[in-house]
Amino acid sequence: MADSTAVGTASSRQHDTREAVLFGGVYGAVLASSMVAALTQYGHTSAKVRGYDAAWVLVTALASALAHGYAHYIAERAPHGRWDGLRALRDEWPLVAAVLPTVVLLAGARLGWFPAKGVEYAAFALNIVILFVLGLLTARWSARRWPKAVLVGMGDALLGVIVVVANALIK
Repeated sequence: MADSTAVGTASSRQHDTREAVLFGGVYGAVLASSMVAALTQYGHTSAKVRGYDAAWVLVTALASALAHGYAHYIAERAPHGRWDGLRALRDEWPLVAAVLPTVVLLAGARLGWFPAKGVEYAAFALNIVILFVLGLLTARWSARRWPKAVLVGMGDALLGVIVVVANALIK
C-alpha cells in the first residue's frame, strides 16, 4: 500500500510541475507581449530605450512571479516549513523563463543585434508561437490527435492575441 501512495504522490507532483510550466509559460508570454505593447505605445524605439524595455519586462516578470508565489504560499493557510516560502517562489520559474526570449530580443536591439525599430513585432510573433506550442503540447498530452492538437494550439494563440490587443487598448 505504501508503494501505491508513493506512486500517486510522484504522479501528482508531475502533474503539478506540468501545470506550473504551462501556466507560467502562458502567463509569461502574454505578460511579455502586453509589456512590449505598453512600452512601445509612445513610439520610443531607439536602441537605448529598448534596453530599458528589456529591463522593465524582466523586472515585471520577477515581480509577478514573486507576487504569484507569495499568493500561493499565503493561500494554502497550512502550517509551513522553514523553506516553504522560498519553494513557492522557486516554483514560479516558468513565468520568468517565458519572458526571457522577449528580454533577449529587446536587449539584442539595445546591443545592435536586431533593429530597434520594429523589434516589438518580432517579440509579438515569438510570443504567439510560444502560446501555439504550449496549446499544442497541452492537447497532445491530453491524447488529442495531431489535427485537433494543431487547432487547439491555433485557438490558444488567437486567444493570446486577443488578450494582448485588449491590454494594449486598455493602456
